Amino acid sequence: MDMVDLILTVCLVTNPATCHDEHLYFERRGGLLQCTMLAPPEIAKWSEEHPKLKVVRWKCAIPEKGQAI
Repeated sequence: MDMVDLILTVCLVTNPATCHDEHLYFERRGGLLQCTMLAPPEIAKWSEEHPKLKVVRWKCAIPEKGQAI
């Protein structure tokens, strides 16, 4: 199954200098443009589930072959 990786860079609300990446994997339905169009609702849902973190950046990528998902 082909996957797409929605990479969120998130920071602590209480300490904006403390950031890390979160990876959300989805079945690929189209290319990266499709991911870009479908990402905002997924980001909003993730943000609601993680109120102590703030999404400061995001991008879509194709996972490297052999990458553990």
